[in-house]
Amino acid sequence: MRIYLDMCSIQRPLDTKTQPRIAVEAEAILGILTLCEAGQVELLTSDTLVFELERNPHPIRKEYALKVLTKATVFIRTDDHIEAQARAFQAEGIKPLDALHLASAVATKADYFCTCDDRFLKRAKTVDTGQTKVVSPLELIAEVTQ
Repeated sequence: MRIYLDMCSIQRPLDTKTQPRIAVEAEAILGILTLCEAGQVELLTSDTLVFELERNPHPIRKEYALKVLTKATVFIRTDDHIEAQARAFQAEGIKPLDALHLASAVATKADYFCTCDDRFLKRAKTVDTGQTKVVSPLELIAEVTQ
């Protein structure tokens, strides 16, 4: 099972857990990462994730995300095909960086693409992502632990 976590999902465990939803999503992401470490799921990363990571001004968040990305077994490089797919997603109302993340996951036939961003999640669920299912952290943990 191949999983692409966008940066907001990767960072969720570091968010303030005063809201129950954030706390539960954080635990779901930590569960997914545990499954990655155990070899039960395959984590994907991309040069788009690295780009976003490098722009993070918070050293602790940056270091944490880098550690998560080192667990990935597949690295996706943006190419012309991914850029074209991202432009198509942008035409559907998805922000450029989000579109690159989603296009990277779709190009490598990820089973799941996970985001915590409600607006992005809603839009991404309406576009054709082929076999890649767009999910929230709670949907993802439910799917992979069935």
